[in-house]
Amino acid sequence: SEGLQIEIVWKGPLLENDREGQIDVMQNFITQKVAGICLAPLDAQGLVKSVKDAKELGIPTVIFDSGLDDESVIVSYVATDNYKGGVMAAEELGKRLGGKGGVVLLRYNQGSESTHQREQGFLDTLAKKFPDVKILSADQYSGTTPETSLNVCQQLFQKFGKEMNGCFSVAEPNGTGMLQALEDLGLAGKTTFITFDPSPGLIASMKAGKCHGIVLQDPLRMGYLAVKTMVAHLQGKPVEKRIDTGEYLATPENMDSAEMKPLLSPKQL
Repeated sequence: SEGLQIEIVWKGPLLENDREGQIDVMQNFITQKVAGICLAPLDAQGLVKSVKDAKELGIPTVIFDSGLDDESVIVSYVATDNYKGGVMAAEELGKRLGGKGGVVLLRYNQGSESTHQREQGFLDTLAKKFPDVKILSADQYSGTTPETSLNVCQQLFQKFGKEMNGCFSVAEPNGTGMLQALEDLGLAGKTTFITFDPSPGLIASMKAGKCHGIVLQDPLRMGYLAVKTMVAHLQGKPVEKRIDTGEYLATPENMDSAEMKPLLSPKQL
C-alpha cells in the first residue's frame, strides 16, 4: 500500500507441527540467498540454528507471531502480547464464574512459544486474582488439529464433567475441537467457554451463546508490520526490537461492535 518495491515469496510446511519441514524451508531460502526472511517459528528452540545460519550468511530474520528462544540473532519480533492475551482470557472466565468453580486448560503443542505465553498468562492470573477457581487440568496438550483436540477434550470432559464450570483453549484448532466436545457431551452453553482466535464456527457459537469469549489478534497488521520492519532494516533504518500488534477480547455482548467486527472477520488491507 506504500509502493514498496519488494517481492514476497511465501512458503511453509503443510502441517503446523512439521518442525523439520519448516527447517527445510528456511534452508532453501538461505541457499537461494534471499535478502531477508520473515519467519513465524513453530518451535522456539528448533528454529534457532536456522536463523543463526541465515545471519552468518548476511541474511536478517524478522520473527512474527511466535517467539524464538535466542532473540540476539533476530532483527525484530512482531507479535501479539500473548501473555496478556492469556491474562484477558482468565479475567473474563473468572468474572463469568463469579470467582469460583472448576476449570480445564487445554494446552496447544510443545515448543510453541506464543501459546505457552497464553497458557502461562491464564494460569498466573487465575492464581493471583481468582484463588477459589480450581484448575482441574492444565497439563494436557491438544496437538495442532481440531481432531486431536476433540479426542483430548472428550477424555478430559468425561473425567471432570461434573466438576467443570469453565474451559479455555489457546488456539483456533483447539477451540474448534473443544466446542465439538462440549456439543457432543451436552455441555455447550452450560460450561463457560473461552478460546483464542476466531473461525466462522466459533463466531457462530458465540452468537448462539455457546462461546463466551474469543481473544483476538490482528493477523493482517502482524504480517504487514513484519514485512515493513524487514524493509526498513534492509534500508538501514533503525527498528524496534519488539513490536506489539495488539490483543482484544470479543464477547457475545460486544461482538457486533465496530471495533470487534473487523478483528473477528479480518479482510485484506
